[in-house]
Amino acid sequence: MAQQKIFTALDIGSSRIRVVVGVVEDKKPLINIIGVGSAPSSGIRRGIISDMDEAVGCISAALEDAERMSGEAIHRVFVSFSGPSIETFDSRGVIAIGGNRAEITEDDVDRVLDAARAVSLPANREILRTIPRSFSVDAQHHVKYPVGMTGIRLEVEAHIIAGQTSAIRNLEKCLYQTGVTLEEIIPSHLAAAEAALDRKQKELGVVIVEIGAGSTSLAVFEEGSVIYSAVLPVGGEHVTNDIAIGARAAIDTAEKLKIEYGNCQPNDIADREEIDLTQISRTDAHVVSKKQMSQIIEARYHEIFLMVHDELAKIDRAGALPAGVVLCGSTVKMPGTVELAREVLQLPVQIGFPRDIEGIIDRTDDPGFVTAIGLIHFAQRYGAPRALLNFNIGHIGDSIVEFFKRLLP
Repeated sequence: MAQQKIFTALDIGSSRIRVVVGVVEDKKPLINIIGVGSAPSSGIRRGIISDMDEAVGCISAALEDAERMSGEAIHRVFVSFSGPSIETFDSRGVIAIGGNRAEITEDDVDRVLDAARAVSLPANREILRTIPRSFSVDAQHHVKYPVGMTGIRLEVEAHIIAGQTSAIRNLEKCLYQTGVTLEEIIPSHLAAAEAALDRKQKELGVVIVEIGAGSTSLAVFEEGSVIYSAVLPVGGEHVTNDIAIGARAAIDTAEKLKIEYGNCQPNDIADREEIDLTQISRTDAHVVSKKQMSQIIEARYHEIFLMVHDELAKIDRAGALPAGVVLCGSTVKMPGTVELAREVLQLPVQIGFPRDIEGIIDRTDDPGFVTAIGLIHFAQRYGAPRALLNFNIGHIGDSIVEFFKRLLP
């Protein structure tokens, strides 16, 4: 009889909090979504808790919503982490292998990953993820999985993602007050990649771009591994602010304008098209030009994609990723987004949707749910133990074998 596991994902964004409950069966690729919850994210700004009481209330509301739908009590959650407080950098670890050209063991992999983590960080930073890009055994480079090989020197090229310690502690305290246990904190762009990208895209070379409300995250994959990631301090709420200023409208009215009338292609809009704000607002009563609003939106989206282009240029991947760009997040649903991204980035562009799901698809088949679904994919693929996901020494055991085998093409 197939064994079932229930995982709960909590995606804490700057505009909405999303909860997804999924059932995973052994040897079954699809995740059965049995519960979904959502609430506005008051008390959270740019991925950081700004008001503890408000954040606790909103998270509790989303969790209760998901519990009612799924019929399951939620006790443990996998949580996304995003925002400008995230920092990424590369590191290298080197160790000697004991014995005369001895066989490399899992313990050796543990040690070399720990060596890569031995970097000097400010007191207010801590490592969230250490991702092995490739290993080298003596003179043999680009090794995916070194266990079982022989050599006297083992190296690893690793990509490290760190977060602001105070932000992480506040998030943990917030979850504690809601009555749930934090299973794991996962950077949002890594979670999104699990749900929106397939193995072929990761092998060929692809960048996933998650445009959130407060920030934009990106992760570049090649040969199946993350080779670069970054967080940009611009997101959907900056578009809303621009509209509010340009249209001289209240911020709530500007958000409605963006959602209901937004377009990234002003050339598709007639000069005389106007929007009567009395139709969507109780406080604003004037008329705004739809084309002018579209020009404001295009300018900010162009800036975001130009910043993504600059990040790709840093690693010589601008215009050079065969699998192109995958966009996710609710903000990318705006008409004209794909066309503008294709023009600026000079790459194939598509919108990413959650893959390999069944059940309540009508609620989750949306770019805004990619990160939440990705958290469950992450839990299914790598398991729950903190030791494995953080690559700590001493508690990994046999599970590290499965981790690296899953990275193999």
